[in-house]
This record gives sequence, structure tokens and C-alpha cells, in this order.
Amino acid sequence: MTAGAALAGCGGGGGGGGGGVFLPPASSSTPAPFNTTPVASAQINAAVAKLDGVAEEVLRRTKVPGMAVAVVKDGQVVYAKGFGVRRLGSPERIDADTVFQLASMSKPIAATVVAGLIGTQGLSWDTPAVSRLPGFNLSDPAVTYQVTIGDLFAHRSGLPGAAGDKLEDLGYDRQQILQRMRYVPLRPFRTSYAYANFGLTAGAEAAATVSGTEWAELSRRVLYAPLGMNATSSRFVDFIQRTNRATPHAMQDGSYQALYQRQPDEQSPAGGVSSSVNDVARWMTLLLQNGSYKGQTIYTPEALRPAISEQIANGGTSGPPPGRANHYGYGFNVGTSTAGRLKLSHSGAFMLGAGTAFTAIPAAGVAIVTLTNAAPMGAAEAVNLTFEELVESGKTSTDWVGILAKAFEPFYTPEGSLAGQQPPSQPVAPLGSNAYTGTYANSYYGNAVVEASGSGLVLKMGPTGARAFTLRHWSGNTYVYDLSGENAPQGSIARIDFTPDASGVSASLTMDYYAEDITHGTFTRAR
Repeated sequence: MTAGAALAGCGGGGGGGGGGVFLPPASSSTPAPFNTTPVASAQINAAVAKLDGVAEEVLRRTKVPGMAVAVVKDGQVVYAKGFGVRRLGSPERIDADTVFQLASMSKPIAATVVAGLIGTQGLSWDTPAVSRLPGFNLSDPAVTYQVTIGDLFAHRSGLPGAAGDKLEDLGYDRQQILQRMRYVPLRPFRTSYAYANFGLTAGAEAAATVSGTEWAELSRRVLYAPLGMNATSSRFVDFIQRTNRATPHAMQDGSYQALYQRQPDEQSPAGGVSSSVNDVARWMTLLLQNGSYKGQTIYTPEALRPAISEQIANGGTSGPPPGRANHYGYGFNVGTSTAGRLKLSHSGAFMLGAGTAFTAIPAAGVAIVTLTNAAPMGAAEAVNLTFEELVESGKTSTDWVGILAKAFEPFYTPEGSLAGQQPPSQPVAPLGSNAYTGTYANSYYGNAVVEASGSGLVLKMGPTGARAFTLRHWSGNTYVYDLSGENAPQGSIARIDFTPDASGVSASLTMDYYAEDITHGTFTRAR
């Protein structure tokens, strides 16, 4: 899960698209203009002076092992500091050069990479993705030919939220995942918002074709190298080789523990960047200076403007009452600050151990980034929102830690229709194991191989069958297996139902966890 749009809402409705031509809906009302009043420099300085205390208090209350914070004001880095440790139980402290995995904070960075390509070979945000990626297809042909790079970056392509994420967990590579998007049912095109990492990744891949190089190298050439972001990369191998890097901590049994290491290369544009707050501060400077950095033009203001404009509502309101609807641009949350100013932001989260957030208020000439090495509980956002209030009003009275901890609770809800339930006390006996063993095929998920293992059964999935699950009998032809990983919080249990034919041998099986495809999780016996 790379939960970057958390707290901004997740609007949109269900249903699939039909044929025909699709247009975005006309706006029914004109929102109030953003507040463009500058903020006094002394007030911003006073807010910066309180950041040590803010960060330390958030760290104390959330129990996050480590955090780094940086602030840019009027083109200068005015604050950059680390707090806590890189890994629980180890003495190494976090500093402003410690490299973190950014998770979905990668998305706005990816948008600035694409902005740097706009105009190359006629590329624009309105370029149909299929014109650059001929093998890319969605389940509705009409949508396939109309969906643009911008649509994919705005999460309005119709792909459901998290489409492809479970394929990544199973070990499929980027190309295999994108090819399988044709087997996913679509929500309404351009009228529904659904946060899809591999939708945005497809948009980035389409844009990258004009460069003749792959995404990670393109990002280095277009953005990281020109800005001197020497600790930043879109390749996992670079992150894992850093000496000064933050270890991820997952939430297990109510406390943070260093258990896993997320490898996000397959969705690199959407969640694969690693960086330090010192490097991210350079990127925020570029953002606040409309694409220019130390005399270099990385992108023109016109190229990025659609990305930082309101493209689709994504739930809730923000700003002074009565509030203004929150929106998503192209890779950016586009909202309203507590005083009514335009606010650009994005969060990032790995359930395996990362929580990140940045906020920029262009009218105030200020931006902040907070990176943490722990599964999300709102720590990064709490620092940024508290700072935002201090910048705009000189005070804060909101318990952001408490509010955000509550908002993030759903992230930890176990997956599976039988999660939390006790097995039946008198289960119906299963058929013999030979009734269930075999290979079952699904166009989206690939093969599911059920094999006998001792006195039980094991399920193998993924391109090489490397992901293995031990099946436990539940009742009758129903089995369950435990889940773990980025998209399965602790306590998740998947259900698998075998369907025997007249001969008493299972002709198909259905899973409740692997069910986002057009068959809703049905695998048909192949042999």
C-alpha cells in the first residue's frame, strides 16, 4: 500500500464504463478564490523556531523510531534536522542526510519529471497513453484509446484503487502488471477518483518513451542530477546500499518493529523514490520557484500548471468554513490551507515501515517535508499541519496527533471476509486432497497451484510459484490461509472456496482476497 492520498478522501462511485465518448463533468459552482495574502517573514521564522519542540512531541506521542524535517522559505533551506534513530535497538541517529523511502511522496516528484518532458516530441498531459504504450489496454476499449497521461496521474482513469498492488506482492514485474490492467473492471471514466499506483506508473511509463531511457535513469537525468539530489534515487538497489539510511518499522502487536524491507521498484514512479530531507528541500525549492533552480530551468511553469491545478475532487473539504472541496491534480493533492491559501501536498505510506508527507504553500513562499521510518500513524502529517497553523496564525490548538491516529486506523483493519472469526466448532468434512490439488488459471493473477503437503494442502502463486500459502481447512470445501505483507495488515486471512464438479473433483476455486479482476477471483482448473 502506498497511501499517498490518505486524509484527502477517496471519492468516486462504483460501476463500469460503457462505450462512447467521455467528457469530464462541468463544474456546478465556482469556488471562492484562494487567499493570496503573503505571510509575514517574522511569523514564519517564529514557526520554524518551534519545530524542534513540535517534532519531539510528535515522536514522543506516536513512538515512531525516527524522523527528519526540512523547511524551505523564499528559496532557502531554513531548517533541516533529524530526530530519533535509524533502527530501534541501534545507536545510529537520524540526521538531515539520512535516506528514507518516500513511498507515495514519489508521485509529485514524478509529476515534475514529466513536466520536464512536456513539449518533447509533442508530449503533453493530454497525450493518450496508448499512443506511447501500444501494449497498454484497459477493459473498455473506448477508455483505452482516450485515457491520457494526465488522467492516469489524476487517478481518474477508472482503474479501481490499488489495482495491480497485489500482483506486485505476488512477484510480477512492472511490464507484467501493466499488461494485466485489461482484466480489471473499470469505474466511471473521468468522473470517479480511485487511487491507483499502477495507473500513475502507466502514465509515467508512457511519458518516458519520449526520452528513450527507463524511468529511474530518466528521473536522475531530468531532476536529481541537475538539482544536486545526490542521495536521491528511483532504484531500490541505490537505497539499500546507502550507509546512512532509515530502516523501516512495521506495526506488529501494537508496537513498531523492524521486520520487513519494502522493495517498490515495480511501481517506482508512484512509490519508489528514496531521498533525504536535504535533497527533498532542493525539490521543494524548485517547486516554489516555478521550475527554476540556481539558474537552471527544469520545467516551465506552464508545463507543471495542470499538475498543480484542481483536476478531480477526491473527498472532503479544507480551508476556512464553509471550506473548499479537496482535489487531486496530476500527482499532487491540491487543497486549501487553514487560512484559505492554495496548498500543495502529498503523503506517502508503506505498511511495512514508512510514513512521509510534504506541504507547500506558494503564497507564503514556504514548504515543509517530514519523513519517518515507521508504518503510518499520521506522525509526518501532524508535524506538517502543526507547522502550517503556526505559519498562518502564529498558534496551534489542534491535536493533530490524536485526529490523525484515528484517521489512519482503517489502514490496520485485517483483510478477508473471515478475518477475526473463529472456525466452526463442527466443520463439515472436506473431500480427499486429490479433489482439490491441481493447477487453476486466471488471466489476471496467473496460475494458482494447489499441492498436497504432508497431511495438508499448500497454495502457490506468482510468476514462479514462489509465493506459498499453507491452507487450513475451515469447513466443507472452504479453506483459509494467513496473509502478510504490504497490502495485508496483521490478522488478515484469505478465504478459498473450491467448487467440485459431478465427478467430485474441483473444477474451479474462488478467493476473496485475490478478487479485483473481472472474474471476481475465480480460477478455473487447467490441469
